Amino acid sequence: MSLVATLISHPDRPAIDAQALARAAEALSAPQAPVLLAAGIAADIACEPDGAPQAIEARLREALAGIPVDVVVQEGEGRRKHLFLADMDSTMIGQECIDELADFVGAKALVAEITERAMRGEIAFEPALRERVMLLKGLPESIADEVVRERLTLTSGGPELVRTMRAHGAYSALVSGGFTLFTARIAEMVGFDEHHSNVLMVEDGRLTGEVAEPILGKEAKRANLERLRQARGLAASDTMAVGDGANDLAMLGEAGLGVAYRAKPAVAAAARMRVEHGDLTALLYAQGYSIKEIARG
Repeated sequence: MSLVATLISHPDRPAIDAQALARAAEALSAPQAPVLLAAGIAADIACEPDGAPQAIEARLREALAGIPVDVVVQEGEGRRKHLFLADMDSTMIGQECIDELADFVGAKALVAEITERAMRGEIAFEPALRERVMLLKGLPESIADEVVRERLTLTSGGPELVRTMRAHGAYSALVSGGFTLFTARIAEMVGFDEHHSNVLMVEDGRLTGEVAEPILGKEAKRANLERLRQARGLAASDTMAVGDGANDLAMLGEAGLGVAYRAKPAVAAAARMRVEHGDLTALLYAQGYSIKEIARG
């Protein structure tokens, strides 16, 4: 079994130069010549297994200390995935939608604190969501249009990630503990095949302060991954998922490649791959895609 070590930096801050590649090669067993996936941005180095992939990754990170590079070590075969699931808030977009809604009722700081604790796994997701949604009572449903238009930003590399995987036959789903008011819009903007999230209850055009049950939490995210995988007759190794919070852990653990993106510490520690420096195109380079294969808008 041969392994491939992939080094990835941010497209706007290329960091993979001759020095980085040499330091990486010194940390690997019988390294082959690097294969550049994107000049200065991403490279593969095939090597022999002299320990568990996670142990080799740790060695690489130590060797590359001070260089803003993400690393992942995997088997060379089967890297390209056929099913992709993604979290939305703080993953495919840069914000937490519920925090932005709370700003309209003067409760952003309070709600953001609860959100942070829930994403760190310090409190249970479901009751924390109900508590936050209660504070939104009375907001017009149409406020979602303003939030999407004025406050939300797509994460760098996200549209390219989804378009490229779909162009190569993969199926994609946006699975969020947020709300359909936003996932419907973001899924269309990014190019996902389907989306799943929670439903805010509305009466006479205004939020009632309630969320429809059952709440889509961490087990529902995992269940969606299993459902979509089984429907397509795929092995677990054919799947990839990305997220940042504690409610993503079950989904990330179920995926063939679970990726923690700018994640909370417990999530970063548990995920198979973590992205701390690159953008979402890192998930393409981890699959062995080259820059020439990336689908642009």
